[in-house]
Amino acid sequence: MNQETAVIRNFSVPLSATPRGARLARLLACEQLREWGLPLDPAEHIVAELAANAATHGRVPGRDFRLTLYVVGDTLRIEVTDTRGDRLPYPELPSPDAESGRGLLLVAALSTRWGVSPGPAPRKTVWAEVTFP
Repeated sequence: MNQETAVIRNFSVPLSATPRGARLARLLACEQLREWGLPLDPAEHIVAELAANAATHGRVPGRDFRLTLYVVGDTLRIEVTDTRGDRLPYPELPSPDAESGRGLLLVAALSTRWGVSPGPAPRKTVWAEVTFP
């Protein structure tokens, strides 16, 4: 293992489970990726979708969600943790005229892999990984 791949970077921040908090998640992630010298695409889109889902479907009044970014070697892991562990996300194909419902399909298409990790109660973490060339 060379010195470059041995570096582990992380960033984590709690955000309000609101549309404003979701926008702030995307902006903060972009700033952190720039600071690390990593490309914004596709991570910016993945963060936007996962944060929007946390603010919409994972929202519990008075509780925040957490954005965490990890870089290990050539892989960026994006995690969004909310307090609705009872509502697990799953991608489904919406009707052609639906105005929403494509977020997880986009995450699946843009990431190397993604998934959901339960707990500790009442939380769940939706994560996606992007491998850089």
